[in-house]
Amino acid sequence: MSDFVLDPRLDRDTTLLTKLGLCQLRLMEDSRWPWVLLVPQRDGITEIFDMTPLDQTMLTFETAITAQALKQATDCLKVNTGALGNQVRQFHLHIIARTEGDPAWPGPVWGHGQATPWDANARAKFTERLLEAL
Repeated sequence: MSDFVLDPRLDRDTTLLTKLGLCQLRLMEDSRWPWVLLVPQRDGITEIFDMTPLDQTMLTFETAITAQALKQATDCLKVNTGALGNQVRQFHLHIIARTEGDPAWPGPVWGHGQATPWDANARAKFTERLLEAL
């Protein structure tokens, strides 16, 4: 098995927050939504069924604890999760905090407007709250 390599687009559009047991937890570089990704550190994975049963179980666990931490850190109304992979084939799971009245509410966040970069101070505060909740 070769070393894990992150897709360059994920590397460009996200920032590594921490590494969990299976996944990298990455912050999406769009401050309009508290939006993180889980990226399993496995090469050649494009679908959840490409993963071993143990990795699937770990992904489920890491998704649950991340979603719960995101809800606690943001006090959002709803946590959305999704694994689309149409543009970036490397398996990654989006976990997004949604609140009534956010820029795309109640529609999906994908394709809505232009990304707004994080202010360094806001990113630091959000990251601290999320990692503390995790």
